[in-house]
Amino acid sequence: MAELDARRAEVLGNAARTIQRQSRTYIARKEFIELRKAAIMLQSHWRGILACKLYEQLRREAAALKIQKNFRRHIARESYLTVRQSAITLQTGLRAMTARNEFRFRKQTKAAIIIQAAFRCHVAYSYYKSLQKAALTTQCGWRRRVARRELRKLKMAARETGALKEAKDKLEKRVEELTWRLQLEKRLRTDLEEEKAQEIAKLHDALHAVQIQVEEANARVIKEQEAARKAIEEAPPVIKETPVIVEDTEKVNSLAAEVENLKASLLSETKAAEEARNACTDAETRNAELVKKLEESERKVDQLQESVQRLEEKLANSESEIQVLRQQSLAISPTGKSLTARQRTMILPRTPENGNVLNGETKVPSDTTLALSNVREPESEEKPQKYLNEKQQENQDLLIKCISQNLGFSGSKPIAACVVYKCLLHWRSFEVERTTVFDRIIQTIASAIEVQDNNDVLAYWLSNSSTLLLLLQHTLKASGAASLTPQRRRATSASLFGRMSQGLRASPQSAGLSFLSGRGLSRLDDLRQVEAKYPALLFKQQLTAFLEKIYGMIRDNLKKEISPLLGLCIQVPRTSRASLVKGRSQSNAVAQQALIAHWQSIVKSLDRYLKIMKSNHVPPFLVRKVFTQIFSFINVQLFNR
Repeated sequence: MAELDARRAEVLGNAARTIQRQSRTYIARKEFIELRKAAIMLQSHWRGILACKLYEQLRREAAALKIQKNFRRHIARESYLTVRQSAITLQTGLRAMTARNEFRFRKQTKAAIIIQAAFRCHVAYSYYKSLQKAALTTQCGWRRRVARRELRKLKMAARETGALKEAKDKLEKRVEELTWRLQLEKRLRTDLEEEKAQEIAKLHDALHAVQIQVEEANARVIKEQEAARKAIEEAPPVIKETPVIVEDTEKVNSLAAEVENLKASLLSETKAAEEARNACTDAETRNAELVKKLEESERKVDQLQESVQRLEEKLANSESEIQVLRQQSLAISPTGKSLTARQRTMILPRTPENGNVLNGETKVPSDTTLALSNVREPESEEKPQKYLNEKQQENQDLLIKCISQNLGFSGSKPIAACVVYKCLLHWRSFEVERTTVFDRIIQTIASAIEVQDNNDVLAYWLSNSSTLLLLLQHTLKASGAASLTPQRRRATSASLFGRMSQGLRASPQSAGLSFLSGRGLSRLDDLRQVEAKYPALLFKQQLTAFLEKIYGMIRDNLKKEISPLLGLCIQVPRTSRASLVKGRSQSNAVAQQALIAHWQSIVKSLDRYLKIMKSNHVPPFLVRKVFTQIFSFINVQLFNR
């Protein structure tokens, strides 16, 4: 119990101490807070008093500064205004003085400029008048000299045209005479042939009649001999022997005489036949000579016609040159303006007012005659040029119509390529700046190869285009060929047909194109070089492109044809190997036969293409290229499978 009381007393003591400690802490804290509030209040009031004093001092200082500033500004403004007024007064006086001086100087300068301008104008006008007079004098003299020179040239040209016309008339008369002689010789030749045929027919009839008479005489002699034999056999032996013999001998003699006469007539007829034959041979020789003379006369006529055509062309060119020279002389001469004005005058209607009709007579003014002559001259000049253009267009149409057909080959030469080359060379189309014949030829080739499956047509145009390209390669000579850069040359020689053209340029015989040295074309070394213009070079490039296109089409057609067969050939050996492993000999034999059949079909296709190319005379090096690429294609396919 004592321990419990002690324990309770201890617990109560601890509780009392805790209560006392908390109460004392509360009282001390309350006192501290009140003391702190009082200190803060005192400090804030004191600081407010100090701030009010400082603010009052600052406000007074600011008011003093403001008063000083306003006072000083007032003083400065009054001094500035006085200085400004004095400066303005001084500046006004000085500026007025300088303005008066400037006005006086400008007035004097203007007067001097007016005087100088008038004097210089007078000097320049007098100098201009002198120069104008001298220029007119020199121009008149020079134009007179040029006009005289042009007049002299026109007179010479007129004389030359007159001489050309006379030569043309003479040649036309000569051509007419030769044609008349040619017709006469043809008529004589036909008459001689008819007479010869009639004489030969008469001689044949006479010979036949003589032969018939000889046969009849022989038959009568035989009959008489048989009758005499019968009479001798039937007659008595003694009494009638002598007279019968006498009669028989007389008949025999008469018959022998007739036979001799017939032989003589036969000899005469044979002689006449020989003479007729000799006359016939002589007539044939004369006919041969006449034929030769006729051919020579035809050649001469052709040559004369060509010379007449050349003279007509020269005459047309000379007339056009004369007209151009006339126009130039009219433009250069001092009276050119008046003449051109006269040329532009209209043809007036005939009325009594303008003087075209006077007392019933027609009166044409000089202006209208000049206008009529100037209107008719261009028409007469345009006619030859128009005729030449129409003729050239007809020739081009005929050429296009000709090459659009399959002309075939002459020996081993493609006729279409030779015809195109000869026509272009004859027309001088390679030397022309503008022409449409090249575009028309290219369009014809393009329309011909539209059907890609027709290998005959493709081979035909491959042969023609390669031949024509070879001829162009050896004929055309580009003016700017030396200016080609090395890169461009390498680019052109990199392709197949670039190397082909270089090889052809080096040695055409080694390329397998010696087939052109026949009758139609001379050797390639003998071809005439032509200075080619831009259309000809463009035509050559387009022809090269078409050659490559046709070559590729033929190669692709052959590849398409043999590709499925090649696939079958590649698939068959696999089945045969499997059959060998399994030991099936019969299936192996069937597979071998199928393999052989597929390879034979490939060989037949290649053989057919080779025959097509040979029949169309494709150059051998192109054939070798095609088959080389095809065999490499077959090797690649076999290797890939």
